[in-house]
Amino acid sequence: MKKKTTKGNGKSGAESAPTLQLRLYVAGQTPKSLAALSNLKRICSQHLDGTYELEVIDLVKDPQLAQGDQILAIPTLVRNLPVPIRKIIGDLSNVDRVLVGLDLRGTEAGTGNSQRAAGKAAGAKH
Repeated sequence: MKKKTTKGNGKSGAESAPTLQLRLYVAGQTPKSLAALSNLKRICSQHLDGTYELEVIDLVKDPQLAQGDQILAIPTLVRNLPVPIRKIIGDLSNVDRVLVGLDLRGTEAGTGNSQRAAGKAAGAKH
């Protein structure tokens, strides 16, 4: 059908951790859409510990659904909850950017860009 909803943990909603509501807008079975879905599933399994709900919306089948979240490019990931709403455009291959975009960046993801930023900050002191 037009959309597919997946709960990350398969459990009922009564949990202590907040649940992320994610929507991935794709365009059929294009390479970028397939890559975005694959990358998102990997990121969710590694970093979200089952505390998410994922809805995949295929805009080839239902293009009118793009209006609700004002989708201008695909693939686009939309985090509806918790607020504020966040959007990430692309194939989601950069894990650090996805985690930052979803406001989930923790200590386990702080190896790449944060070291470069620290180096730049240290260089600015000279």
